[in-house]
Amino acid sequence: MRLSRTLIAAIGLGATAPALAADNPLSVHVLDIQSGQPSPGIEVQLEKRTESGWESLATGITAESGRISALYPDDRDFTAGVYRVTFETGDWFAEHDTRTFFPEIPVPFEVTDPSQHYHIPLLLSPYGYSTYRGS
Repeated sequence: MRLSRTLIAAIGLGATAPALAADNPLSVHVLDIQSGQPSPGIEVQLEKRTESGWESLATGITAESGRISALYPDDRDFTAGVYRVTFETGDWFAEHDTRTFFPEIPVPFEVTDPSQHYHIPLLLSPYGYSTYRGS
């Protein structure tokens, strides 16, 4: 019975929790691994590689949760290609009185199936970072 109540509660939470922009194909998340906390206030730029260079598509600022749940512009079709998100980390570290080796972190990635969701987490510290394709 206890398991049933827990399962019902978990299903209920999922139903009432806000969707992370389910229709948007791209989200990012920044965590400060030095403090173990989200990194709000980081500007993130999205670009797509074209034959003539990088085309700017959108800019966002991470929320209190360290997330931008809908970075891809609503008025454009999401297509296959090479994209880049650039995390403007220098200003964020300066606001936290912390020196950093990385004033910005560009993360290029390839979209091969535009029907999928692409999530790019960034684990950040002043002198290192890690990223991967999340879900």
